[in-house]
Amino acid sequence: MTGAESDNPGTLTWTIRLLYVQAAGLAVLTAYLIVRLLTTDGVHLGVAISLIVLAALGSAAIVAVARALGRRTQGARGPAIVVQLFVIASGGFLVQTGPAWAGWLLIVWGVLIGALVIMPATTRALGVD
Repeated sequence: MTGAESDNPGTLTWTIRLLYVQAAGLAVLTAYLIVRLLTTDGVHLGVAISLIVLAALGSAAIVAVARALGRRTQGARGPAIVVQLFVIASGGFLVQTGPAWAGWLLIVWGVLIGALVIMPATTRALGVD
């Protein structure tokens, strides 16, 4: 643990950790999509490549947000919240279309990280308050 990370309040530290887990999840999804592209017949190449690129970019963006929060960049709070709103919306879609358990998992995950980002200790550490 670096000196800057140890100075962070617990809410900010856990926000950063959970964002890295979220980015890792998207990286695993990217790898899965690549395997599906290479092993499945009848794939619409344009759609498959677009999904792979978007998943990879999403993972990179979440890593960038987590790193910015780790450096206590004041402007990182907004993007962190927006990412969680997208996660919650994706969860809502899955609740409606299935699998519902994955949708509820995403909703809870997004609300948890979103709540950690707006906690008073996190807000003070980022200099927003």
